[in-house]
Amino acid sequence: MRILIIGHYPPHKGGVATHTESLVKELRKKHEVHIITYGPIAPRKFEKEFVHQVMVPKVFGLRGILFTFLAAVKAIKLHKKFNFDIIHAHYIGTTSYAGVLAKNRLKIPLIITAHGSDLDFMSKLPLGRYFVKKSLTKSDLVITVSHYLKKRALALGANKVRVIPNAIKNLKRKNLKREYITFIGSLTPYKDPATFIKLARHFPNEKFLVVGDGPLRKELEKKAPKNVKFLGYREDIGEILSKTKLLILPSAREGFGLVVLEANSLGVPVIGRAVGGIRELIREGKNGYTFETFEELVKKVDSVLPKKKALKMGKIGNTISRRYTWKKIGRTLEERYMEFVGERYDDNNKYAKRCGLGEN
Repeated sequence: MRILIIGHYPPHKGGVATHTESLVKELRKKHEVHIITYGPIAPRKFEKEFVHQVMVPKVFGLRGILFTFLAAVKAIKLHKKFNFDIIHAHYIGTTSYAGVLAKNRLKIPLIITAHGSDLDFMSKLPLGRYFVKKSLTKSDLVITVSHYLKKRALALGANKVRVIPNAIKNLKRKNLKREYITFIGSLTPYKDPATFIKLARHFPNEKFLVVGDGPLRKELEKKAPKNVKFLGYREDIGEILSKTKLLILPSAREGFGLVVLEANSLGVPVIGRAVGGIRELIREGKNGYTFETFEELVKKVDSVLPKKKALKMGKIGNTISRRYTWKKIGRTLEERYMEFVGERYDDNNKYAKRCGLGEN
């Protein structure tokens, strides 16, 4: 298949960019994949043939809207050269609406993926609500990374929704002493790092680690007790989790909660707030716990800190996380693509005969 993906891609940071990078890597094993993303960026040498940039004028407040129309034009031009079979847009809003405009012109299937904050945040903005509504109703299929987001998408008008969860990279565990209670995430209000700092005061004899950056960092550093260490944004998550004995995820909302699986994959139990996709990933008393109140969080942390309990939960978590590999997710996504593309392959994954477009 020839697949066009629209969305954030490295060196852009964030969950969507990380997701698309891993997805593209998996899909390119069998298919021809092209990406349209925000410029200017400097693609790595091997990416120059399939990463296409849209240079968006720096107009305050209009960057996303301008990307919508410029990306659609870019897609139409690229289609003349590559003859795409399907468009897959990531993040519902201005990015997915670029896919809608391209689909209308090119008459090829469009799949869009909701990652979380798009449905929770974009749908509450006046213009964002328009982009979300049009994207959900005009696409051939909406993919959500959790059942929680599926309900949100259907409530906002989506016609057909399938759940395909996120997957995790193969993180390598290092032989380090597990001594930290850790928070990993952006230092923004909805991630609620303030609750993590408050927790550190209740456990003065434990070491706490804050991994991430954001607008709340300076304020948090001023309020944090001496047993809290701030590392800022880091990419060596495998090493950080290798010295973590417990991960705390206090987010007020979370579409999926990929860090839960990342922690579990390295044997780290997780205590997360009982919201959104977190509730789908944490199996109570198995790979971690969920909490609703701060008092409940303190009790759950107390119960997990004994070494034997943490090790047992970590082993269970590692087993659960193995179900979320990019190989499995890539195969599932291929099946969804095929529902709309209608292509048949030979054993070498080459095209045999075109059967026409449209859902079976």
